[in-house]
Amino acid sequence: MCDNSTEQDIQRFTEQGGKLNRRQFNQMLVLGTLSAVLPQFAVADESIMQQQVSVKTPHGTADCLFSAPKTGSHPAVVMWPDIKGRRAAFDMMGQRLAAQGYAVLVVNPFYRDVSGAALPEGIEFPAPEARKILSPMRAKLTQQAVVSDAEAFFAFLDQQSAVDTKRQGALMGYCMSGAFTMFAAAAMPKRIGAIASFHGGGLATDKADSPHHTVIESDALALHAIAENDNERSPEMQPMLKEAYRAAGLTAHIEVYPDTLHGWTPPDSKVYNEKQAERAWQQTLALFKQAL
Repeated sequence: MCDNSTEQDIQRFTEQGGKLNRRQFNQMLVLGTLSAVLPQFAVADESIMQQQVSVKTPHGTADCLFSAPKTGSHPAVVMWPDIKGRRAAFDMMGQRLAAQGYAVLVVNPFYRDVSGAALPEGIEFPAPEARKILSPMRAKLTQQAVVSDAEAFFAFLDQQSAVDTKRQGALMGYCMSGAFTMFAAAAMPKRIGAIASFHGGGLATDKADSPHHTVIESDALALHAIAENDNERSPEMQPMLKEAYRAAGLTAHIEVYPDTLHGWTPPDSKVYNEKQAERAWQQTLALFKQAL
């Protein structure tokens, strides 16, 4: 999870020559040089359509990116970004998934407060200035709010010709939004067939409202990709998750990925681990192929 210890790990990694930050990622994207460094994100497929869309919810209007193959109808996927919000890296991840035959909605989780980038240019998470901006917005994303949003997102998706409503959908979440996938899957068991969470924080705790308590209400197959340093700080989370899925009779792949730090999957992360992120991506594709 994104705590002070995580910040220290990120700082040490960066000082040792870590990966791209958000600004560097965006600069390379504009200059057209990103594909040389991360060719897997060079999605130049004319068969894929991309639309900036506005999704009405009970709480406002969410600015999202909708990507899908131009022909046919496909399983729907909602992708929630991490605490840094919707940005170019997640839009590209959504496009990449669409190229595999999915109708993908990359959402702005903070639409109640801001449209577009959650953080101003020049302010990088986890700086104190970033936390001051993000923390109040994050506090509004209660379990009830997340479920309401998920229902609105799928109501939008199910109106699109590119979405096959006869097939179950999926949810993807990162960092704070790992828990979102569990909340929404439990609330929409007939619509959600798979969830994938990456370095999700607080998925299983001793609190009464811990996300793992909702698994019993879900019908979704699951992938939970845990960062190594998250596991070191919360070693109880993995066995608690495994027991929750076992008790619910659901299949789940729950793994601690070696040599990873919290935040290791988005390509603009300072601690991006390309090898493990690609392995998790392929496992996600296999999960969706099985479940959707």
